[in-house]
Amino acid sequence: MTPGSPAANLGIKPGDVLQAVDGRPLRDELDFLFYTSGDTFELTVHSSEGSTRSLLVERRDESFFGVEFEDPLFDGLRLCANHCSFCFVRQMPPGFRPTLYVRDDDYRLSFLHGSFITLTNLEPSDWYRLAEQRLSPLYVSVHATEPEVRRRLLGSREHPPILERLRWLRDHRIAFHAQLVLVPGVNDGEHLDRSLGDLLELGESCLSVSVVPVGLTRCAPAGRRRFNAAEAGEVIAQVTQWRRRYHAAIGRRTVYASDEWFLLRGTDLPLARYYEDFSQVENGVGLVRLFLDAWEADRDRLAAGPVPHDRRTVVCGTLIAATWEQVAAEMRALGAGVVVQPVTNYVLGPSVTVSGLLCGADVVQALESRADGVVCLPRSMFDAAGKVTLDGLTVEELSCRIGAPVLMGTEAADVLAPLPARRSEQ
Repeated sequence: MTPGSPAANLGIKPGDVLQAVDGRPLRDELDFLFYTSGDTFELTVHSSEGSTRSLLVERRDESFFGVEFEDPLFDGLRLCANHCSFCFVRQMPPGFRPTLYVRDDDYRLSFLHGSFITLTNLEPSDWYRLAEQRLSPLYVSVHATEPEVRRRLLGSREHPPILERLRWLRDHRIAFHAQLVLVPGVNDGEHLDRSLGDLLELGESCLSVSVVPVGLTRCAPAGRRRFNAAEAGEVIAQVTQWRRRYHAAIGRRTVYASDEWFLLRGTDLPLARYYEDFSQVENGVGLVRLFLDAWEADRDRLAAGPVPHDRRTVVCGTLIAATWEQVAAEMRALGAGVVVQPVTNYVLGPSVTVSGLLCGADVVQALESRADGVVCLPRSMFDAAGKVTLDGLTVEELSCRIGAPVLMGTEAADVLAPLPARRSEQ
């Protein structure tokens, strides 16, 4: 609750429940935003003391009311009912906190937070609502446009063809971002060509398409494998051809190979213009380019002033280790004592190579009793609050078990940040 806001002035307090707007029950935050978009509305509020009252609201500022919801979904999270053999959550080893095993497939979170959904669990009322409230854009896990291939990937034979769903979105002026998670021998090669061709026919309603390699943990189903370097090169070339076709047809390239393909191939990352509006950074598309460009911008600034000369150990996943080595060499040229420590992910499996999925136990194993100076950990390996790793270790516990002070960072320049003062020194 924002003090002095319209909501506070109406007497709404933390813990109150907003039940309805103009008599229409609220299912989630989206309903609230949609039904309160007018100049006046009646709000039914159930107070934390147990009473219910109706408030006539006259809004002067349509963009601000002053409430923050404890949970944006009032009627519960929509869960995934598919059985994708490549689903990363289904491959999680046992023993992690329960929230890491939740497989959401909720179109509301797709609109609010960019979560990818399969469009397989929507009821007729949901489709009506999508059209009524114009929930655009959505983020859709397409994977393949051929019905049989997609059903094989999703582990079900009951879903209508995805192209019917996507055409419906187009016809109702709802744009979408698509992802194609490629599984070797299943939806790559000619199937990838078919998918990209079908998506091109949907025109500008398809805002972007990310092509991403499957991720496999040590608990992956038998028979699954990752792409190799040569295959990564083939996918990059295939995507490049389709980018030209998209540009010729609709004026933008739309299709993007994720960073992992280039790192796996061992080739340079594309320049920033490759990614156009960087619309799928959260899906690993362009993240490394932003990292490198940010370092290039910071490098000249840091060169003009003193840099820390104490030893700084950069912890990262094995996939981006070579990129970090290049950056660390430039840092050492400035006088910084930076070394890179790639960490193998034994908790989830050595085939999990990204920094954001590193577990605290593996970091401790790699550095325990050997850390010297300051250890710099990737912010992405911690939860949203920046406090706990996937396997439940806090920053303080890691520092204690490693035997060295710890910094967290997102950008390369964060490695050279001064250590925060100890409380006794403040």
